[in-house]
Amino acid sequence: MAQYPKIAFIGAGSTVFMKNLVGDILQREHLQGAQVALMDISEERLGQSAQVAEKIVSTLGIDAKITTHMNQREALKGADFVIVAFQIGGYDPCTITDFEVPKEFGLRQTIADTLGIGGIMRGLRTVPHLWSVCEDMTDVCPDATLLQYVNPMAINIWSIARKFPHIRQVGLCHSVQHTAELLACDLGIDVKNIRYRCAGINHIAFFLQLEEILPDGGYRDLYPALQQGYAEGRFPTTASQRQPRCPNKVRYEMLRRLGYFVTESSEHFAEYVPWFIKEGREDILDTFGIPLDEYPARCRTQIAAWEQDRADLQAGESIDIAKSEEYASDIIHSIWTGQPSVIYGNVANTGLITNLPEGCVVEVPCLVDRNGVQPTHIGNIPPQLAAIMQSNVTVQGLVVEALMTENPEYIYHAAMMDPHTGAELDLEQIWAMVDRLLAAHGPWLPDWTRQRSEAKVA
Repeated sequence: MAQYPKIAFIGAGSTVFMKNLVGDILQREHLQGAQVALMDISEERLGQSAQVAEKIVSTLGIDAKITTHMNQREALKGADFVIVAFQIGGYDPCTITDFEVPKEFGLRQTIADTLGIGGIMRGLRTVPHLWSVCEDMTDVCPDATLLQYVNPMAINIWSIARKFPHIRQVGLCHSVQHTAELLACDLGIDVKNIRYRCAGINHIAFFLQLEEILPDGGYRDLYPALQQGYAEGRFPTTASQRQPRCPNKVRYEMLRRLGYFVTESSEHFAEYVPWFIKEGREDILDTFGIPLDEYPARCRTQIAAWEQDRADLQAGESIDIAKSEEYASDIIHSIWTGQPSVIYGNVANTGLITNLPEGCVVEVPCLVDRNGVQPTHIGNIPPQLAAIMQSNVTVQGLVVEALMTENPEYIYHAAMMDPHTGAELDLEQIWAMVDRLLAAHGPWLPDWTRQRSEAKVA
């Protein structure tokens, strides 16, 4: 075993995200001599990311080695860990298509990267490229651990587990730790004094336990305080909002109705269920502060910021490095050194949550050490929570089936079963919309996805 690991970063042109993860990793003593292989298909973005990574190394005064690659297989060769963080088709044209075509049919979305018709299309675009990573890993780094940050998380992880079951993988998100901080802010409690236990599926996991650690060593259930604060109009507080235009009222309303708080943001959750985004019901959007087209607006802001970041990089001598809340460095450090840590990871459901289907992807606490990522058995979760999750798992499973069998009929079935889509459109509209999306995405999708659409046109 080498003294330091090799870490391949596929999709390193996501400069800000790369900076956070690589900065986290290289601040750890036992990883400071790591080789970081950055790979991207954009030479310009790859060059900017390399500049940032080199400045991290020089600012920390360490011996890490940064290499750049436009060849995926070359970057992966001999890697101990592989991080994937890419978006197939980007904002323009694919994200624009995922939003604008459904609007023609009266279907509006907020994020469209996890579920719904946008999440379905993104999964079809993304999984084949993740499979290509796994194929290369099988040949050049078969023992590496894959840290998967790409959405739609559950569809991706499930598809990899089906086709490449030997790949050691975990899907990573920051919704659990971010939500814990937001709730701590609302409650006026230091997040270090809160203990919690979450479980579910990605973006629809719930805090099954949420307690304050008391000075005498005891614990106080925090749910009564959250429910009372929302009933009195005190929660959510302005200070706890990640973005002022996206209040967490949807999540608090679901707490009122279900008894548990969901881990993903209100703008995400609103499009996973049939109750909040409805044609002609602007009153619901206003009441709960639901920002339609939030993700395209965020993309445009990020694209504009990239130009400014590039100018700042060229002018600056050093770089600010702060520890982020991402799990990547914890996982790499624990596997490499054997020092244990606990993270929340997305993994195949091998009896972990017993009232969700075997094989689907669940998000649960995981112990990480030299033995890898070891998920925790949860058992049954409250049935009302499992019911909401199942509606999403059904869609995910149909997309995975489409990918595995190359049968485009399952794409239409997935759209039919989507809770938000089915609440807004009839069957003729759904099938016509899928036809339009498959045609509009063109070469960004596998050829087999258009076989049914083309046959219908003929």
